[in-house]
Amino acid sequence: MTTQTSGDVAQEPRRVTLRSVLNNAGIGLALLALILFFAVFTEHFLTPNNITNILTQITINLILAVGMTFVILIGGIDLSVGSVMAFAAVVAGKAITLPGFGPVEAIALAIVAATLIGVLCGMFNGVISAYWSLPSFIITLGMLNIARGAALHVSDAQTIYSFPLAFEDFGSAMVYGVPVVFMVAVVLVLIAWFILNFTVFGRLLYGIGNNEEAVRLAGHSVYWYKVAAFTICGLTAGIAAVVYMARLNISSPIAGIGFELNAIAAVIIGGTSLSGGRGSVIGTLLGAFIIGVLANGLILIGLSDFMRQMITGVVIIIAVVLDYYRAKYTAS
Repeated sequence: MTTQTSGDVAQEPRRVTLRSVLNNAGIGLALLALILFFAVFTEHFLTPNNITNILTQITINLILAVGMTFVILIGGIDLSVGSVMAFAAVVAGKAITLPGFGPVEAIALAIVAATLIGVLCGMFNGVISAYWSLPSFIITLGMLNIARGAALHVSDAQTIYSFPLAFEDFGSAMVYGVPVVFMVAVVLVLIAWFILNFTVFGRLLYGIGNNEEAVRLAGHSVYWYKVAAFTICGLTAGIAAVVYMARLNISSPIAGIGFELNAIAAVIIGGTSLSGGRGSVIGTLLGAFIIGVLANGLILIGLSDFMRQMITGVVIIIAVVLDYYRAKYTAS
């Protein structure tokens, strides 16, 4: 039997406090440091217009990253979200421009079409991956090509435009300087936070990421929980398609290229472990902010696209290395 010395007991509160800082405040402190750096070294970073730009620019990545969080928490990955978003967008673009519908009916039809496409693609990924216990990396890589090809086929490789004016107004609407589309993303974050922290479903997703066999032995259907996680990821891709259409007033079959990498980066930078079982959607929110603030600040400094890509890649690698040491420390 092990015993604790008085020194060990005295140090335990400090260990707990440090763990709490590492898990909950570290990402926020990194974001704050970035904001302070760019506020000092750039002239227009903290202007209201630029803050609005940042919120608008991170919206689609944040929506995709919310769904990606569910998948990564179970130890999976979804490389198809960018292509699924493009496929959902062109289907919704076809729906919203159908003749014979009023603006409200056309917009409603487009929203249903986009979310349905996202759900079906996500469900397909989950069923194939979970039923045959195949690596989600391979399955979603296949879906990436399927969805991109479907988007090009449905649209005949043409951009779709001429949406109802009310839809365009929604994409550019502001409430006290905050873009409405960003508010949609925040609502999704709050819903995901509630699901992951206060429902049996959410806790079991963490359980699957930590110890899938234990969840199975406890009598739960791991298969359906995995399918549900991928379906949620597909749903958020469909929602992102609607926001993309509203913001840019177009539906392009080549939209979303590389978006899956940005979504994964936001989740990983936000502290969610690639091996699953550890992380939070609030961390994902902060991770999306870090990527958005970094990209915006580097533009204001005057760096080229190539340098911004290199620096963003370095930040992702640093986040993964820090996650390794954070996991090692908190497990000790």
